[in-house]
Amino acid sequence: MGWFSYKAVDRGGQHVAGQIEASERKGAVVALAARGQFVTELADAAAGGVFRRRKAVLDAGGLVRLSSGRVTSKDILAITTQLSTALRAGLPLLNTLELIREQQQKAATRHLLDELVKAVSEGESLSEAMGKNLKVFSPLYLSMIRVGETGGLLEHTTTQLAAILVRDEKIKTSMKNASAYPIFVLCLGFISVAIVLTWILPRILSTISGGMAVLPWPTRLLLGVSGFLRVLFTKFYGWVILVMIIAGLYRFIKWRKSKGRLRWDAFKLRFPILGSVLRTIAIGRFARTLGALTKGGVTILEALSVVRDTLGNELLGREIDSVAEKVKRGESLGGPLGESGYFPPLLVQIVSIGERTGKLDELLLNAAEGFDADADAAINRFMAIFPAILILLLALVIGFIIAATLLPIVAMELGAVGGQGTGVGGQGMF
Repeated sequence: MGWFSYKAVDRGGQHVAGQIEASERKGAVVALAARGQFVTELADAAAGGVFRRRKAVLDAGGLVRLSSGRVTSKDILAITTQLSTALRAGLPLLNTLELIREQQQKAATRHLLDELVKAVSEGESLSEAMGKNLKVFSPLYLSMIRVGETGGLLEHTTTQLAAILVRDEKIKTSMKNASAYPIFVLCLGFISVAIVLTWILPRILSTISGGMAVLPWPTRLLLGVSGFLRVLFTKFYGWVILVMIIAGLYRFIKWRKSKGRLRWDAFKLRFPILGSVLRTIAIGRFARTLGALTKGGVTILEALSVVRDTLGNELLGREIDSVAEKVKRGESLGGPLGESGYFPPLLVQIVSIGERTGKLDELLLNAAEGFDADADAAINRFMAIFPAILILLLALVIGFIIAATLLPIVAMELGAVGGQGTGVGGQGMF
């Protein structure tokens, strides 16, 4: 156990200072938070001022962020969690924002909070202040904050929002983990194949006489690819072709994000394995987001307009637009969802029961846990199968290269052996 000197802000917004006994820094922060005091500075009292005071960060792990750059989704999650904790403890909004700002070690998040503190202190609402940073705060985020301000339930809506962000961050982390190994294998395979085709294969096949005409078709195909790759990096017009290829890829990416987004998202949903994963993730996000919004007092139509942008798929978003139009004409929510064919029967049944019982928000939030579990299982299946498929494809490519390289050598050896046999037989006849 040791003693720590601290400065903090209490629930009334007053600055306090003192000392507390704890086994570690994190324990001191937790103990002070239980008293309703939110730490701004914490130092080892036994150090006698030799050690520089460091600001304690009240994020989920109590760790200090030392990085800089843009504001990431993890930064927003940490800010939302801190905001929810402080508001539930009764701390005024402006004091909460000031306290969170003082705890930031990252320049980008500190600048963001500077803007929020300035806007709120000048009389703007929190949602209006956040609305000036649409690249940082999503439509869902702004809607939840606006609902909390309107109904006086900001501490509850920020708690629900933090739960949604935690889930989204978990999904992002799972997908990154799932794709890390396949991407590594794919890159390694491309590099290996490029080296073999560009340098190794031409040297081996240069020893074979007879010209291209006598070579088997796999070898001729491989030599054609090899020649194209060498031209691509050694000739001027090869560089022109390479620039055109990169420009084409850039145009494709822009098309995929704009005019072609609907067709690309529809293709992803039809893609084996991956389509099932994306659909399951979207269904869980739909249930959790719609449940959180309706629980906060948002009307169904307003909630649907927000939910459609959180699904991450334009095709499903268009389906939500169609559902919203039917609801606007007086139909129930469950019927159009079932007619779309993109939402599972279980979700349709839950929505229908929720509409009849008036507990749509509660049933959706409970069902979201089950859909999230299905999404986790789908991601795990994807992680197990997709790397194996990539390795199999890479093995087929390498096997084709080996076969195309060995075929002319084997044919040449068999031809030499056949020629010797014919010569021996001829001598025997004489």
